[in-house]
Parts: sequence; C-alpha cells; structure tokens
Amino acid sequence: MPPAIGRAARRNNGGGLFHPSILPCLPQIAFLSYIGGMSAPLYNTDILRLAASIPHHQRLADPQASVEKRSATCGSRVTADVRMTDGRLAQLGLDVKACALGQASAALMAAQAIGLTADELTDARDRLTAYLAGESEDLDFWPGLAVLAPARGYPARHASIRLGFEAIAEAARMADA
Repeated sequence: MPPAIGRAARRNNGGGLFHPSILPCLPQIAFLSYIGGMSAPLYNTDILRLAASIPHHQRLADPQASVEKRSATCGSRVTADVRMTDGRLAQLGLDVKACALGQASAALMAAQAIGLTADELTDARDRLTAYLAGESEDLDFWPGLAVLAPARGYPARHASIRLGFEAIAEAARMADA
C-alpha cells in the first residue's frame, strides 16, 4: 500500500477527511488502486470528501415517514427520515452505512433535497438510474453528480449509488400521501 495513504487512514482514525465507516476499507482501496486492481478515479479524493460530509446525518426524532433501502449486492444501507411541509421536504435525517460511493451519493442528494417536492425527488432518482444504466448522458439535473461518473462503468456499484436517492424519494412520497 502506498505509505501516504496508510498514514492518512491511521492519522484520521474517525475524524478529519474520512468518515469513520469507510476507515476499514481504506487500506484495501489503497492497495487495490496501487496494484491496478481498481480504477483510481473510482475512489478519488472528491468521493472520499463527500463521504465524510453527509448533511443531515442524524435520524429525525419524529419523522412523518421513514424508509430503509439496502443493496443486496454489497449490504450498503441508507435510512431516510423525512418531514414534509406544504408538499415540500422540510426536514431530513439520514443514517448511512454504505461504501464511499454510496455515502458520496447520499451526501449529494441530501445537500440539495430540502425544499423539493416528492415528484422532484422521484424524478432525480429516476434520472440517476437512467444515467447509470447508460440510457441518458445527462448529469446536469443534480449538482455535483459528475464526481460519480467514473462509477458508471461498475454496475455492481450502481445499487449503492442509488440508495440515498431511492430512500429519500420514497420517504418523501410516503409522507406526502
């Protein structure tokens, strides 16, 4: 493993750049990147920074709706708690137990979700799914998604990337019903 990455993982031990839940994965990610077993851009600094900065990263005490989504492929899990006001997402709480890509995607969704309607959140989920499946080239519908573009070529990662979008959209739809 490149020594600098190993030192960074040990130095941060749950604080700073890396979110605590990805710390156990960092040595493997670094090693695989080092030997060429994993594309370097897939787990880049931008992804790791996003994974470490998930907004609304605390469950709501009294949500109108709560949805948990889990990836059967890797076991990643995102739970979204929501409160809607006048048909718009007013409060959001997340519990994210996912790989760095799932965490980064949840961070991107959470950063822009407040104030949107259930229909807008569902549209974003559907457009992300279409992009990952190769049915669309459009990433302009959601700020920051370009950072996830390298993961498009890794279908096994798509379920984890969609988790935050799926959980928030479904919870908003349930709360708005």
